[in-house]
Amino acid sequence: MNQSRTYHLDSRNKSNSSTVLSGGNKKHTSIFNESQTTAVKNKIMVAGKRFHLIGAGGIGMSGLAALLMKNNAIVTGSDQMPTNVTENLCRLGADIKIRHDAKNLDPRTDAVVISAAIREDNPELQIALQQGCVIYKYAEMLGELMSFYEGIAVAGTHGKSTTGGWLTYLLKQAGLDTNFIIGAEINQLNASSGIADSKYFIAEACEYDRSFLNLKPKIACVLNIEQDHLDYYKDEDEIVEAFGEFARGTKSDGVVIVNGQDANVLKITQRLGDNVHYETFGMDESCDFYANNITPKEGFYAFDVYHNGQLLDRTNISLPGRHNIFNALAVVAMAVNLGLEPERVLELLGSFTGMDRRLMLKGRFGHITVLDDYAHHPTEIKASLAAIRQRYQPKRLWCVFQPHQYSRTRFLLNDFTESFQLADVTIVPEIYFVRDSLSAKQQINARILVERMQARGTEAMFIDGFGAICDYLKKNVSPGDVIVTMGAGDIWKVADEYIQWLRRNS
Repeated sequence: MNQSRTYHLDSRNKSNSSTVLSGGNKKHTSIFNESQTTAVKNKIMVAGKRFHLIGAGGIGMSGLAALLMKNNAIVTGSDQMPTNVTENLCRLGADIKIRHDAKNLDPRTDAVVISAAIREDNPELQIALQQGCVIYKYAEMLGELMSFYEGIAVAGTHGKSTTGGWLTYLLKQAGLDTNFIIGAEINQLNASSGIADSKYFIAEACEYDRSFLNLKPKIACVLNIEQDHLDYYKDEDEIVEAFGEFARGTKSDGVVIVNGQDANVLKITQRLGDNVHYETFGMDESCDFYANNITPKEGFYAFDVYHNGQLLDRTNISLPGRHNIFNALAVVAMAVNLGLEPERVLELLGSFTGMDRRLMLKGRFGHITVLDDYAHHPTEIKASLAAIRQRYQPKRLWCVFQPHQYSRTRFLLNDFTESFQLADVTIVPEIYFVRDSLSAKQQINARILVERMQARGTEAMFIDGFGAICDYLKKNVSPGDVIVTMGAGDIWKVADEYIQWLRRNS
């Protein structure tokens, strides 16, 4: 596709979120009227409009589809494979086709939304360009919809899904319903997205491709900032700058909730200016919301919560790991700023039991415990392994880690090398290939990572293939051991296969 036909918006140069580039040099204006900013008016503006979602079965895209239909839009779309998600969208009234085909695009379509996985040669995208359709990336449409609500956007290198899901569940328990699109399933709601008759909209705000700059929330949350996505960002300073721009995009009558103990996060607070109000959270008394008198409680934590030096109450959480104290404080700060009584918030905080693939207990068989976790960044790996040791106190801790992206593995190789010291044995298959160039794939592999880990004294081994990994576990794991499959790819399949074997042989 030549440059004159590009449809991608580079958010570094983006000046108007309601304008997209399409075929030729034509500039198309959004069907949305920016002066209309309430959920009720949103129904009027999108009602009867036709949206076609390419990649409709994804977590975020399916959430957008449901929210559009809630506001009386006509939704069509496609995906490669039939799933429970696509079937549910059809039950809600969407027309979702299986497999991508130019014939799937209705000529009457007003706008097309594409997921991040859609390539430029997609036949439906190509015909949409030819027909002059308005084309949105997922994040752009997310931003358009959020502008009609009181948005709450949760950002950070780590913890976005857990914190966003926790806030969603707590608000619902408190009787304050909300629309939401989160990057993982909330276990107690059996959903990663939901619609409600509510002015609130909670969304996970991803920093990759600066996509979170499309969001202009009433409440923005920044959990932490570290090096990641270095296939896109030049360096850590550029990442910090992007988070600062995200925070400055908060509505003038809103608030930014930030980690008061993260050095990079504090850099962005110095650049917010007088027009943006912010509050900090952490475990230090200098923070606006802080935890004190922290005590372990059966593998979890109990602690006192203070706001501006005043004790609110004591609370407890049902997620292991000290990192989840930070996530909990972020939830408290956002909920209080939404107007909930602090005592009620702290009463409900411990009722949340977690997200899909986040330190998730898959099963216990014959005194062998199997977990699954999404950690794919060195900091997340360390935190998850520490939490597992604290919660389960294993005889031996086995970590089956699938690196995610060749570029991430190469850029953070030294950090990955040191991340597995709390595991007794680490098994590494080949790196999960996604969003990488072939040149990136040629510069690193899983064997190099394993050799570096072994040189640092970590017991690690490369085993190629999930079946071979399962065979090794069958022969070497013993009662009292804990196994965690870890990574953002499809390593969870190892846990599922091994559990099936345990069921038959326990």
